[in-house]
Amino acid sequence: MTIFKHTLLALAVSALACGAAVAGPAADLPKDLPPYAADKPLPVPDIAKKTLANGLEVWVVPRDGIPRVDYVLAVRNAGYVADAPDAPGFASIMAGLLAEGTAKRDSREIAEFAQAQGGSVGASVSSDGALVYGNALAANASPMLSLLAEVARTPSFPEGEVKLAQANALQALKAAEAQPGFRANRALLKAVYGDHPYSRTQQTEASIMAITPGVLRSEHARRFHPERALLVVAGRIDAADAFRMAEEVFGDWKASSADVPPTPATRREAQAQRLLLQRDGSVQSTLRLASPAVPANDPDAIPLQLAGTVLGGSFSSRVMQNLREEKGYTYGARAGSTSSAQGGYVSGSADVRNEVTGASLTEFFKEYERIGTEPVPASELDDTKRYVAGGYLIGNQMQASVAASLATNWLVGLPPEYLGEYVPKVRAVTAEQVQAMAAKYFAPERQTIIVVGDGGAVSEQLADWGEFTKVE
Repeated sequence: MTIFKHTLLALAVSALACGAAVAGPAADLPKDLPPYAADKPLPVPDIAKKTLANGLEVWVVPRDGIPRVDYVLAVRNAGYVADAPDAPGFASIMAGLLAEGTAKRDSREIAEFAQAQGGSVGASVSSDGALVYGNALAANASPMLSLLAEVARTPSFPEGEVKLAQANALQALKAAEAQPGFRANRALLKAVYGDHPYSRTQQTEASIMAITPGVLRSEHARRFHPERALLVVAGRIDAADAFRMAEEVFGDWKASSADVPPTPATRREAQAQRLLLQRDGSVQSTLRLASPAVPANDPDAIPLQLAGTVLGGSFSSRVMQNLREEKGYTYGARAGSTSSAQGGYVSGSADVRNEVTGASLTEFFKEYERIGTEPVPASELDDTKRYVAGGYLIGNQMQASVAASLATNWLVGLPPEYLGEYVPKVRAVTAEQVQAMAAKYFAPERQTIIVVGDGGAVSEQLADWGEFTKVE
């Protein structure tokens, strides 16, 4: 799943764990070295919980260490799922403007005040929700929480800042649309999700130009409701003090608009499509394979993640070793799974030379077929578990990461205990489960094939995969 991100250090650890697969026999470790120690589960923090009268949940995670406090305010259904069909990607611009002006301060005053507290404030969105985050020295915990509440509750969306955000978004969109991967991913989401809100994450020129301060204020009121929000407080702070401060700045927060309707579940099956997105004169083909999968809280999610990691989640994974190291078709090939609150999908991707477009699809599906019909060897599975668990543990060492993980897990319907349950669940996955997940979700016949490239150069190679619909 895409919730936890590996750092460079995590990649270094994984390279050591999978050294033989990455670098070949010359990199084998000495035989007399002791075995790896067991992965240590991330301890479930002692979370103090309280729900305010307006429905806002508050979780406090006291931690010893540096004198710092981290805040994350998560709001369900405030992300891309709330965007109108004719306004895809609206949520990202709204989030970017939250800290660019409030009823009391302009953007410069917000930044200077945050810096004066020894921290920062900002916001981001995902499909399932919005995150407003801040941090400060422990001695300045109260004023920083006041600023975070101000940004989350009373953004003003100044006209000048809105126009600047529009101009920047238009330039970013222009650059993105020149990239074949942007077009491929847009087609992928549509093929997997159909008309579901999860398919609407990429902006269009029309959606950007339709944004106004008035629309932003109206949408903010519709999306930001206390009964759909969670405040996570982590750091050197007493739980009673944190609850008191939360009550002071959020206690009188009331919904001021109609609510966003609940997000429906995505489909679990979709007709496999064959799409050729024409790109005149392209010397390479951008490939995407995809089919629907499961939400983040489904029992299949973790075994499926491991299946995807074996298949294409690291440099030592099968499609990378096959298409890059053995065949030389591409600089990189990937595969894996993505999960959100109401659904997910599996995917494969690579950019390959025109002349090996068909051959690359053959090798992708060869690996898809193999992992679904043959058990993963014990050593390969153990290395994969170490890679996944190690990256997760390293990524959650800092208290800001713990706060973000708790908030993000909550957005997709995972309980706080999941923070400590994840590594044991990863370690418990069997080779039989990995094979079953691969056979179920990565089955070649389920996969939509998307090719962005020059049809004149690659169409003959695609004939074996069915009739492709050409999209100019």
